Amino acid sequence: MNYIGIDLGTSAVKLLLVDGEGTILRSVSRDYPLSFPQPGWSEQEPADWWAACVQGMRELLAGTDPALVAGIGVGGQMHGLVALDENDAVIRPAILWNDGRTAEETEWLNTAVGRRKLSDLTANIAFAGFTAPKLLWMKKHEPENFRRIAKIMLPKDYINYRLTGVHSCDFSDASGMLLLDVKNRRWSAEMLEICGVTESQMPRLFESYEVVGTVKPELAASLGLPGSVRVVAGAGDNAAAAVGTGTVGDGACNISLGTSGTIFISSARFGVDPSNGLHAFAHADGAYHLMGCMLSAASCNKWFCEEILQTKDYAGEQVDITDDKLGRNDVFFLPYLMGERSPINDTDARGTFIGMTMGTSRADLVQAVLEGVAFAIRDSFEVAKSLGIRIERSKICGGGAKSPLWRRIMANVLDLPLDLPQTEEGPGYGGAMLAMVGCGAYRSVPDAAAALVRTTETVFPERELAARYEAAYRKFQKIYPAVKNLFRELQQTGG
Repeated sequence: MNYIGIDLGTSAVKLLLVDGEGTILRSVSRDYPLSFPQPGWSEQEPADWWAACVQGMRELLAGTDPALVAGIGVGGQMHGLVALDENDAVIRPAILWNDGRTAEETEWLNTAVGRRKLSDLTANIAFAGFTAPKLLWMKKHEPENFRRIAKIMLPKDYINYRLTGVHSCDFSDASGMLLLDVKNRRWSAEMLEICGVTESQMPRLFESYEVVGTVKPELAASLGLPGSVRVVAGAGDNAAAAVGTGTVGDGACNISLGTSGTIFISSARFGVDPSNGLHAFAHADGAYHLMGCMLSAASCNKWFCEEILQTKDYAGEQVDITDDKLGRNDVFFLPYLMGERSPINDTDARGTFIGMTMGTSRADLVQAVLEGVAFAIRDSFEVAKSLGIRIERSKICGGGAKSPLWRRIMANVLDLPLDLPQTEEGPGYGGAMLAMVGCGAYRSVPDAAAALVRTTETVFPERELAARYEAAYRKFQKIYPAVKNLFRELQQTGG
């Protein structure tokens, strides 16, 4: 049998057709628009996601036997607010994970409600990208739209709804809403009340590998799929990517260098970072994980190359970054182009170059961007270390991980061996694996990971280079505290 894995990303959806042995038979990608109506805002039309998914499935299945498809699993961008009315029509464009409009609501939650109470209720504090602050923003600024809300969903759950007609959400994705009692895997009645919504407005909760329904008959007929195709609840993109890279069970780690950047540490037990620098979420394997998320990772390199240097030749821009330059760059970059989440939680933070001279070259700036992202990822690793978590090695995935140079920088900045999975499709592959479990092909998510995930390459840290990057990281650590108050002042003055 075959399985469809869907990765509902921020800039595009990617669909995979995977057979029962884990071989990717075909892949299709479809782009859709991303809107920035005001500075710091980020929105998309859910209709664009759905149109891209349907078109993508038609293309994916063309020339194959659709009758062989047994299940579908979706991994999707987290935190986005999709609000439906009583007729299940979308009320307004989805407010995305990287939207920064909710600074006031986030501050209110963390101060008036209080960080300790939020952590007790949801295992996390408020971050601007989370869903609860978006609801409060909508309640204040769009009260008529807020009153029309009949169902609150996340991006990938909207796709599952269009596939099955069922309002569902999995625990991993729900963990990032600030509405879930993560420890007990249920909606937090008190948080719902704080946000002015009821449990009837929330989707039904499932484990990521549980079947929520089958593809609607009319849709199955139009795609040539059998009516028995099962759709599992799926997972937030990071949890799905973790499944796809085999980051399941106790103590495994994955780094994702996608539009955003994450470190993902899986755990058999529930645990909370007392500083709340790392998120404490449910995992798609049925257990838990800690996660640090930076809002701009590979997107920093995309921005600098495409918008500033006016090129899409990423590899070409890295040619002049020779071995002798690594760990010796005098230029540093703070990768806070959309503000930042983990671990500093500062919506006012901005991207910053520092250390430039008349001798600074184009390659120095590109190198600073790659290193700045690596240093910011390490910030979250430092929090994990402070909790006594010992990370021996990590997987690495995402678009940025395709760069051998960036992988080398990451391995030495973190001083960790980094394993590159054979399949680099992350969330889409994880979605297909979850569908396999839901359809009974494997007994559990760890069983599927053990059978299907393989490593093709390991990048080991180099003793001398890791030492140079250790010294450079200590300098990087001093930059944000030195300019933090200036960021806030610039935002207040519109600078």
